[in-house]
Amino acid sequence: LQWSSPPEAIERFKSQEIWFAPPQFYELCRLCNFSSLHELQKFSSDRALEGCERWMPVMLTASDGYIQLLPGDELYPEDPDYTGEKKIIMSTDKKVEDLIKEGSEFHRIVIKNMNNLAVYVNIQAKYKHRNPLMINTDCSDYSSRL
Repeated sequence: LQWSSPPEAIERFKSQEIWFAPPQFYELCRLCNFSSLHELQKFSSDRALEGCERWMPVMLTASDGYIQLLPGDELYPEDPDYTGEKKIIMSTDKKVEDLIKEGSEFHRIVIKNMNNLAVYVNIQAKYKHRNPLMINTDCSDYSSRL
């Protein structure tokens, strides 16, 4: 067991020292918005009564990877299959890069393989929340000091 700041955890993930699932990667990218624990605590306290949104990612299979679509993404279905009862399978022959080049409203996690994830978000977060930093495990461009 070892304490890691969000950027350190992402670096350890990139080097395959540790692994975490896409939702945890997303939240670590969100934590990278804060330069200190005090800043995170203030943000949490200030927005505590604003509300929360509960949602379920929808998987889109591309020719070279997967995309977890989240609400607000232009590809997110109007009526998502939250329970799996409908057995809806979203897939495309397009590459992940092409889907990004063609798109304009993003709220997604791109999965190339277990240790190659990227977060793409350019929509307005609800309830005065913060969007995650758009981090790709292929590069380092974040500055949290948590």
